[in-house]
Amino acid sequence: MKQLTFGFAMCGSFCTFSKAFEQMESLRQDGYRLVPIMSETASSTDTRFGNAEEFKVRAEMLCGHPVIDSIVKAEPIGPQHLVDLMIVAPCTGNTLAKLAHGITDTAVTMAVKSCLRIGLPVLITLATNDALAASAQNIGRLLNTKHIFFTPFRQDAPETKATSVVADFSMILPAALKALEGKQLQPLLLGSNDSF
Repeated sequence: MKQLTFGFAMCGSFCTFSKAFEQMESLRQDGYRLVPIMSETASSTDTRFGNAEEFKVRAEMLCGHPVIDSIVKAEPIGPQHLVDLMIVAPCTGNTLAKLAHGITDTAVTMAVKSCLRIGLPVLITLATNDALAASAQNIGRLLNTKHIFFTPFRQDAPETKATSVVADFSMILPAALKALEGKQLQPLLLGSNDSF
């Protein structure tokens, strides 16, 4: 069986980077090849969650591949069939909106576009505070878009952040394997989980 290669694209939801890195490590241990992609924001912004350069180095170490961090570097991903599936984890509300409206102005949105243009599946792993507000329409639009799938998600803090949603990052692999079959992993909407 052919060894699968996944693109792993990270946007600037810095508070979920630790979950993303855990999944990178798990996927590599399971034998999948990974190509890391980072939006310009994710690859250059230092925050209270960590240093941008350290994040890049960690992604490269875990994936065994240089980070793709520009539109120019991301464009060949689809046409050269460098991946079998593109994972966007975390996917912010900003990137979600751009994908829903065909805007290609970051390394991540170009990586997704380059995959969609040749019919490769894209797995969106949400992490956004306005998923049940302004971003809800974009989720709906992308749920109805061919070749786009979602990692199952839930409200992460309904009492304090009523519109916030975060995907269950531990479900990235089963969701990816379903997406490769052209199917959405179900259930998409997960129940609340106090230990989230």
